[in-house]
Amino acid sequence: MTRIVVLGAGIGGMSIAYELRGTLGKGPEITVIGQGEHFSFTPSNPWVAVGWREPADVEIAVAGYLAKQHIGFESAGAERVEPADNRVLLRDGRHIEYDYLVIATGPRLAFDEVTGLGPDGGFTHSVCTTAHATSAWKAYQEFLKDPGPVVVGAAPGASCFGPAYEFAMILDKDLRKRKLRDKVPMTYVSPEPYIGHMGLGGVGDSKGLMESEFRKRHVKWIVNAKIDTVRDGAMDVVEVDEDGQPKKTHTLPFRFSMVLPAFTGVDAVRHIEGLCNPRGFILIDKHQRNPAYRNIFSLGVCVAIPPVEPTPVPTGAPKTGFMIESMVTAIAHNIRDELRNVPATAEATWNAICLADMGDTGAAFVALPQMPPRNVTWAKVGRWVHLAKIAFEKYFMLKMKSGHTEPIYEKYVLKLLGIGRTR
Repeated sequence: MTRIVVLGAGIGGMSIAYELRGTLGKGPEITVIGQGEHFSFTPSNPWVAVGWREPADVEIAVAGYLAKQHIGFESAGAERVEPADNRVLLRDGRHIEYDYLVIATGPRLAFDEVTGLGPDGGFTHSVCTTAHATSAWKAYQEFLKDPGPVVVGAAPGASCFGPAYEFAMILDKDLRKRKLRDKVPMTYVSPEPYIGHMGLGGVGDSKGLMESEFRKRHVKWIVNAKIDTVRDGAMDVVEVDEDGQPKKTHTLPFRFSMVLPAFTGVDAVRHIEGLCNPRGFILIDKHQRNPAYRNIFSLGVCVAIPPVEPTPVPTGAPKTGFMIESMVTAIAHNIRDELRNVPATAEATWNAICLADMGDTGAAFVALPQMPPRNVTWAKVGRWVHLAKIAFEKYFMLKMKSGHTEPIYEKYVLKLLGIGRTR
């Protein structure tokens, strides 16, 4: 019996496990290795951080739902992948052997690359995990008793900017609702060369759109910014010119701050020669397969893709939810073809679709494909995006419980928009 191991139980890992079962039928043995018992819907974490969601609203214990699809689950976490021996060492000392490995771990959060950054031993908060968002909500409640300056943004090398924009504008909405916004100066700090770059080189008129939203909400910004050090209540930021040379130094006071870190590959894989690049991201070809270890595939935030363009302060390219889903489908089709002894030729489209909530409205960005030049690129703002983001949360949580891999709207509505999962 073919043994397939999926490393990671997040959006990518759960999705590929279900899609493999749906594509391959009951024949192969499929096992998911997670870190803990729960799946968390990370796009909702900005809402958790301001108390608009409870952790229980965006988390589920996955073992029972996977079992209904005849998928095994290990919650011990991975200590190390051993590709030469086709096995994964778990943190409890056991090994799991595989014929195919799909790595969907997500990233390691590199708070350690900036002194004082992060919720664990640092002075800033995060929405990268539901636990981090829950901690941020506790701190935010204390902040509301004595409000003051807020700094939101991303660290040098960050590749995920959407949640920072979302959090800034969700925070603005929540403070206005509480009639406290007038007491809270807010600054957005980012390595992006301009507002609305988002690691994508801009999408449509995202620059003008996002600058307009920030002006309406009285959010100041510093771009081409390198966060140097974070202290208790103050952040030292170096603003650079177009050549990356220091232009101005800012010391920003804050009573509350949320900063997204740069990412690296996770410890279980990041030092394996031939599997990863120097940052620890999984090397893949156009079929999502690692060139050195041909029975290893990978998807999601943990894969190595180049920046869209060079920037004065390093930025990475984001991997959006639909882009991840297109990788899921390509891998499932390629493993199916491998098992049929036919060439594996499926390629993910890597189309980027992003729904960014702004509290009472939202912005939608579409880039087809993600890397320019593009066939389609546009950005629009409207209350419908806010509602669509809520609907997507409900749909995806249901999808994780049901194990359905391609709901009607993905199969038909997105195709009407010219948005497909595979080439």
